[in-house]
Amino acid sequence: MNNLPKDPVMLLSVVNTNLRDFYSNLDEFCKAKDADKQEIIEKLKMIEYTYDEEKNQFV
Repeated sequence: MNNLPKDPVMLLSVVNTNLRDFYSNLDEFCKAKDADKQEIIEKLKMIEYTYDEEKNQFV
């Protein structure tokens, strides 16, 4: 997750934008960005966002 924002709000923006524009699910995003899926989920949970598979975004 070296090239992803550390701030949860900024991370939310980057992840949701990428999911909307480039990736069909969170697993694809994490693989392409060499990011830890659980780390993203936990960081966004801190600001009360969870991943919705059906919407393919954090809500």
